[in-house]
Amino acid sequence: MAAAVADSFSGGSPAAVRLPSSPPVKVLAEQLRRNAEGSPGAWRLSRAAAGRGPLKLTVVWMQGTVVAAGGGEARLRDPSGAFSVCGLERVPRGRPCLAPGKYVMVMGVIQACIPEPCLQAVKMTDLSDNPVHESMWALEVEDLHRNIP
Repeated sequence: MAAAVADSFSGGSPAAVRLPSSPPVKVLAEQLRRNAEGSPGAWRLSRAAAGRGPLKLTVVWMQGTVVAAGGGEARLRDPSGAFSVCGLERVPRGRPCLAPGKYVMVMGVIQACIPEPCLQAVKMTDLSDNPVHESMWALEVEDLHRNIP
């Protein structure tokens, strides 16, 4: 079963997404725009303002409202700004969730942070049924970053 899942992500193409080897880090679009440094596969989140060393970002977890979608890509907006997601044609989604207005979570690998964050999707899930997900998201991210050593 694990091989089948891995194959569904790799697809044998050069732009294949690798399965994450560490837990995703919850982030907001603005954090990536202002504080991420590096390149695909080697991103770090600067935490100098908090007096901490950088945090390695292998995979991130973002949540937002779908603004537009099509052609395997989507544009989303979280409380801090917009971000894009690509490679959606290759990820498990469960219920259809690529409609404008849907509130979704996306796990993915960062491809770019400027001018706005862009993720290569690994997973997407519709969270629209429970408004608590959206109302608590910024607080969840803040709490996590306050407590990560």
